[in-house]
Amino acid sequence: MSPVYFAVDLLLLLLLCCTHSLCLDFTVKSQSRPGESWCEVQGSVDKTAFLQYDSESNKIKPLGHLGREVNATKTWTQLSQMLRELGQELRTILLDMDLEQKMARGHLTLQAKMSCQLKGKNHIGSFWNFSIAGQPSLCLNVMHMEWTVINPRARGIKEKWENDKELREHLRKVSMGDCSHWLREFSEHLEEMPATTSRVPVTEQSPHNQSVSMIIIGVASGLIIIIFIIIFFFWRKKKDTIKGEE
Repeated sequence: MSPVYFAVDLLLLLLLCCTHSLCLDFTVKSQSRPGESWCEVQGSVDKTAFLQYDSESNKIKPLGHLGREVNATKTWTQLSQMLRELGQELRTILLDMDLEQKMARGHLTLQAKMSCQLKGKNHIGSFWNFSIAGQPSLCLNVMHMEWTVINPRARGIKEKWENDKELREHLRKVSMGDCSHWLREFSEHLEEMPATTSRVPVTEQSPHNQSVSMIIIGVASGLIIIIFIIIFFFWRKKKDTIKGEE
């Protein structure tokens, strides 16, 4: 095989290494009307929707091929229980907030988006993004337990949550331990997923997604440089061989 073709094939294999992500998007209301859910959850793997949950029915609905494949598994049962418990905890947090804060008028809403990523079997990132009253407010990098204040008005909330050891540990456990375990289980079914599976709409990149994208771009750029060095090495070697024969 030509060194050039070998190098190109190697680059493609490296760039196509399996990287998967699991995202759970919670929307919680401090108050809800009769018959209206105070908590709704959308779950997706690699941006492909696979579950929906609402507190009114207290049921989790499987979506698409992946949802149907995994809804009878033990992992699905564990995930279902976690959604109910975490939804209730997020609502308690929301109710504890000062309803008179200037960030919102009327009843508050809290959107909490949890995501984790795996590359092969390795955990490469876990994040929580919080929006309060529709305003992006806080981001938690769970790998380093670092908070980023997006909305200056949320600084007081950040300090309160940062000092809540029980809350910090729960967020870390769910996103680092549970999420990675579920994603490993679900990723085994992804190869069988048809192309027509419903997908979660792509939203604007959050700070942590931008960081992951920059890492991927950096790694890919480094690999391309290495490939070109290999090609140049074989080219020079071949050129020197031809000169020697002359």
